[in-house]
Amino acid sequence: MTTRAIEPTLPRYAESSLDALGTSLLASLGVQGEPNPCRLARADRVCLLLVDGLGWELLRAHPAAAPFLSEIAMTAATLTVGFPATTATSLASLGTGRPPGKHGLLGYQVLVPGSRPPRLLNALRWDHHLDARGWQPGSTIFERAVAAGVRAVRIAPHVLHGTGLSTAAMRGAEYFGADTLGALVSRTVSALAEQAPAFACVYYGDLDSTGHALGCLSDAWLYQLAHVDKLAEQLAAALPRGSVLHITGDHGMVDVPQADRVDADQVPELRAGVALLGGEPRARHVYCRPGAAADVAAAWRGVLGERAWVVTREQAVADGWFGEVDEAFLARIGDVVAAPSGSAAIVATRTEPHESALVGLHGSLTQTDQLVPLLTVTTS
Repeated sequence: MTTRAIEPTLPRYAESSLDALGTSLLASLGVQGEPNPCRLARADRVCLLLVDGLGWELLRAHPAAAPFLSEIAMTAATLTVGFPATTATSLASLGTGRPPGKHGLLGYQVLVPGSRPPRLLNALRWDHHLDARGWQPGSTIFERAVAAGVRAVRIAPHVLHGTGLSTAAMRGAEYFGADTLGALVSRTVSALAEQAPAFACVYYGDLDSTGHALGCLSDAWLYQLAHVDKLAEQLAAALPRGSVLHITGDHGMVDVPQADRVDADQVPELRAGVALLGGEPRARHVYCRPGAAADVAAAWRGVLGERAWVVTREQAVADGWFGEVDEAFLARIGDVVAAPSGSAAIVATRTEPHESALVGLHGSLTQTDQLVPLLTVTTS
């Protein structure tokens, strides 16, 4: 079994994390009142290519598959993504310019406080009975850009338009559907050429889906990384002169072998006192029956040992896992929170058969999960 590092990699909120990147992008476009901790250069046309699953350690390990990105990476900075290191949370941190504790999208599956019977919200599938704007009521960077006179556009697959997650995390931009690499480039170039100042956010998700299905150590993942490299190269070549292209990811990924999977549906101690098991295999929110949190935390620590950091909600908040937490969002955090280390995961084969069958996983506080590149190209 895998053992963990002594300490988790805590997110560097407001300094060099995805929330900091969100405000820095606005500052680079001249939006007043937005901090620029990432020190992005001033520009009138800015494009952000967000590659789902583009982790820093994975990129560094495969320079031959991504020569264009790897050359830029030689002088690049890194960002932490935040906790959990998962798409819903990361998109909201970037899209609002706030840490998870301030935007409230605190994981893949979290408790809907006050629901009867108690239920989980799956942020990727959403619940049409739940108002996305009410779930995340704060402004987005796209809304703030438009209010400041900056044209804001999003270019992503058609299927993501109008979803609960898109509304909660990234509302306010014009949306251009693009289902192929060529369409992503074409629509982005056209949007930025029309007027300035302008901000385009381009999303590409196939690297992540390939890693989940086949593993981030697979040949398929490497071939997919090569497609990402070509996409970035084409954008850099085609954007209007003087545009700035930034490239980053929303999390890294770890291939989890069967020997490193602990099945919560097969270990009675991991279900004792638990009302709902939320989160995902590498970032668990554990919602306990009244008065059971201390016993649950002790049981999880006893079973998992060095394979996970297991803390109470109070400790996770005090240690800054979610950044500063709004009182209104506290109940969405598990009474106990578990972040597997190394290549470990806490699956649930009966209640989460799909998630438990994935090869590549993410979400935790290891460097592999947390670190993503911040690559920058200025077009000439």
